[in-house]
Amino acid sequence: LLLLVDGHAEKLVMGIDLKAGGRKKNTQRTAPKSENVYLLLLVKLYRFLARRTDSQFNKIVLKRLFMSRINRPPMSLSRISKFMKGKDGIAVLVGTVTDDIRLLDVPKLRICALRFTDSARARILRAGGECLTFDQLALQCPAGEGTVLLRGPKNARESVKHFGSPGASGAHVKPYVRSKGRKFEKARGRRRSKGFKVKA
Repeated sequence: LLLLVDGHAEKLVMGIDLKAGGRKKNTQRTAPKSENVYLLLLVKLYRFLARRTDSQFNKIVLKRLFMSRINRPPMSLSRISKFMKGKDGIAVLVGTVTDDIRLLDVPKLRICALRFTDSARARILRAGGECLTFDQLALQCPAGEGTVLLRGPKNARESVKHFGSPGASGAHVKPYVRSKGRKFEKARGRRRSKGFKVKA
């Protein structure tokens, strides 16, 4: 398209309509933010394995090693034992394995994780299981064969329950209230006798 300006033609160049937030292209991490030397050594190891093997497992583990702590949620022994029921192999979790006192009998499990709480580690070993680190896993299963890759529940944090607007119609958002009782956020908008009631 040409436009005549002061007697000479100028070419019109179309722009692009940027949405709010701009045109961010590279938003995923390419290295961890942490300066933990042991984590950085694991990244070096899995970067090599992801490059030199055709295994998708190594690529996923590498990506999860880069993640922030919120994106590496912990997983309890009871949840791991539920997922490993009837399966052989090593449960792999890029995160922390925690204990669950509600689980009375811990089955024999082989688990590889970044961290184990002391009580979780003691219970796994007492049951005849094994607690592996990622460098040990790389020696045993370089391509991730015979493993079950797991991840913890990301939205199980208390703060996630508060996301959104608690007063909105149809919302099941937990309000930040000092206490639960007659005097606390139970008047306007909560009952018909106090102005109006928001329909759930």
